[in-house]
Amino acid sequence: MTNAQLILTVAIIMGATMLTRFLSFLVFPAGRETPAFIRYLGKVLPAAAMAMLVIYCYKGVDITSGNHGAPELIAGLAVAVLHKWKHSMLLSIGGGTALYLVLIHLVF
Repeated sequence: MTNAQLILTVAIIMGATMLTRFLSFLVFPAGRETPAFIRYLGKVLPAAAMAMLVIYCYKGVDITSGNHGAPELIAGLAVAVLHKWKHSMLLSIGGGTALYLVLIHLVF
């Protein structure tokens, strides 16, 4: 890419980022009630995103060979238990990842 193309690319990315940040304040100004559909999306999208991540994490697990997906299942259960216990996403994801790495390198 030329320098002009790089500068144009960065400018477009900056403009798009600023537009997405400022647009919400223009569409939903202070003092007006947020539409019900937007409140609904605010409730369901976090859970939907987490469900998609879980599906993505387990899509490559082959339960018919090797360790039959045991490390993945154990680590996934550990994430659920840690999150239910402490309600800390950092602890849940970090703990599950650490347990998974220990399982695949030292146990299975």
